[in-house]
Amino acid sequence: MDALHEIQPDKHIELDDKCVGCVLCREACPYDAIKMETTLSEPVRENVPNINPKLCRRCGACVAACRTGAIQLISTGGEEAHSVIDEDKCVRCGYCSRVCPTEAIKYGEIMPRSVVGGKAIIVDQKNCIGCMTCTRVCPSKGAINVGKVSKLPFINPAYCARCEECMNVCPSTAIRYSSRKRAYKNFNKIKTMEIVSELLEKETDKLSKDAVKINGILNRIARDMSFKHDEKEFAEDVTELIKHEIEDMVDASIEVEDIQDIIGGTTPKREITVVEDNCIGCSACIDECPVNCIELEMPSPVHISEECVYCGKCVDVCQFGAISLLEEFFDTEDDKIFFIRHELQGPRTGELVYDKEACQACGVCVNKCPVNALSLENNEIIVDNDKCILCGECEVICLVNAVKLKLEKN
Repeated sequence: MDALHEIQPDKHIELDDKCVGCVLCREACPYDAIKMETTLSEPVRENVPNINPKLCRRCGACVAACRTGAIQLISTGGEEAHSVIDEDKCVRCGYCSRVCPTEAIKYGEIMPRSVVGGKAIIVDQKNCIGCMTCTRVCPSKGAINVGKVSKLPFINPAYCARCEECMNVCPSTAIRYSSRKRAYKNFNKIKTMEIVSELLEKETDKLSKDAVKINGILNRIARDMSFKHDEKEFAEDVTELIKHEIEDMVDASIEVEDIQDIIGGTTPKREITVVEDNCIGCSACIDECPVNCIELEMPSPVHISEECVYCGKCVDVCQFGAISLLEEFFDTEDDKIFFIRHELQGPRTGELVYDKEACQACGVCVNKCPVNALSLENNEIIVDNDKCILCGECEVICLVNAVKLKLEKN
């Protein structure tokens, strides 16, 4: 950017208005001599809450909840005692409206904006240093929480009043504005991890039993569907069947979204067979196999061992239709769950993706990859798509479901 200049004769350094605030100079300075001052725009404030004196029961809940002392109970000669709000002290956190038992306090702006549209404040946990200063200055109880998994703060957009108190004090500029849609997506992801962590801590036994039950239900349905159909390819809607079975177990109504992650975590059943009448023992499949699991057993046809990773390369190279590779799996589409049997005609197409935030950099998938397509560098998984055969071995073995095959549907 050419924003740095050396000024003669004392050779001091100055920044001009070309600076875009990338802080590369600050990071490079070995003496920590460069500081960044952040100037924030005026806060986006909600309206001051309205109090209906006729509904107010003088319970004092709002007075006790207000952290800035902006609410007081007063009484005049013309009306009974009720709460009033000092506009100069109010930071528009909206917490008084949430604790009011009679709904006498209405916060007319924050509720609609907390659902759709607008901006929201988030904590960028990659830049957060965990000082917890934001949690001490936030006036809205419940807006900033500390994750049990990450040990870092995160913001609930529904409780945040966008007063920018946290942004003003953050020493690492990790708190910033984002779209409300992205803020809710990040919050829900963190909250889900928190719920899972809490379940694992408090109800490990119950969780494991329920997981076994759900897994048993899916295995039973898969087995029934497999026996029911003789054709090599089919897709049957099993949405209501699965929902009915799981609802009976949990004694509650569920939607497809509630079990979508469970369905996505199931492992496809794969079966590869050699059609002896078609095989001529040409050994073309042996040369193509990336894991060397095919052997020629003269005078019998070729034999495929248990080390097979079902990549489909042998099916593609065989000119005589002597190798059959079938997959059976659950899939979700348009709020429906299907049980699908599919015959592969060759290698899968698509790509391998992984969730950087969920990945624990344990390296198990790297060690398991049969073609050395994965490597671990600087605690991040590197995928060599030229080597990857989309066999799914890494997806099956990943303990945190961070690795996924994003396959193209043929």
